[in-house]
Amino acid sequence: MPAQPLRIVFAGTPDFAVPSLAACGASGAQVVAVYTQPDRPAGRGRKLSPSPVKLAALEAGITVEQPESLKDDTVRAQLAAYRPDLMVVVAYGLILSRKVLAIPRLGCWNVHGSLLPRWRGAAPIQRAVLAGDEETGVDLMQMEAGLDTGPTLVRRTTPITRDDTGGSVHDRLAMLGAEALAEGLARVMAGETPTPVPQPTEGATYAHKLDKGEALLDFTLPAIDLERKVRAFDPWPVAEADLAGERVRVWGARAMPWTGDARPGSVIGTSRQGIDLASADGMLRIIGLQRAGGRRITAADYLNARSDLRAP
Repeated sequence: MPAQPLRIVFAGTPDFAVPSLAACGASGAQVVAVYTQPDRPAGRGRKLSPSPVKLAALEAGITVEQPESLKDDTVRAQLAAYRPDLMVVVAYGLILSRKVLAIPRLGCWNVHGSLLPRWRGAAPIQRAVLAGDEETGVDLMQMEAGLDTGPTLVRRTTPITRDDTGGSVHDRLAMLGAEALAEGLARVMAGETPTPVPQPTEGATYAHKLDKGEALLDFTLPAIDLERKVRAFDPWPVAEADLAGERVRVWGARAMPWTGDARPGSVIGTSRQGIDLASADGMLRIIGLQRAGGRRITAADYLNARSDLRAP
């Protein structure tokens, strides 16, 4: 009698989780249900919008559950009724209690966007870029009650280059996460048990959730810190700067050396290459920006509309 396929309940919400859901389906396992956040208001009309994972699940013909919480006994009973062998969690957005973790026969796996124990928590990708980390990656982790503290099963790494943004690293890690998950599932279905590797006790950091209040650039800081913020906060929440009396969103910038003396944040030069602002230890050249209510433009286009800033 042939073995029954591995029964998976998948829990995820944003775009980052979609490749991992696809990996579950491509593995030969049976995805018996998808759990995702309830539809939320979005856009100017504030209409209820389904999550990217919900859309992908419905397209694949998978049953979708959207509880507000997993704390209710009835909700947990419904989860148990799916008889999952394994629950795969990728950026779901709800805390899993010990009672939930104990439901699947093989427990719960999490695809996390950092090299644990560095950057546990909500925003590991952006915090890695913001901190100037030269490398990041994904860990497939066996979940336990602590926040991202469980042992790792499979790891993938990738460098962070100076041209990377939060968005580019996010997209790369989403695919690497799917690869790591596919490897873990292949081992289980081949009768192997991935070896859990306990996280080191040293080097743990916490990746606080991003907040729009962090977006404003503080030019009393080193220029490289400002450049990293611009990169990390692309595509959200997007860095902002007070540029010669106007608040603008900054989509591209580069830290550069400069040894003059000027008030931090003041314009010290303009050209078609960018708008140079003094910082604590050099200058930040703004390359791409956006005016209130406008679209993304180059610094050269902005200067065409700001004759007061153009070099004589």
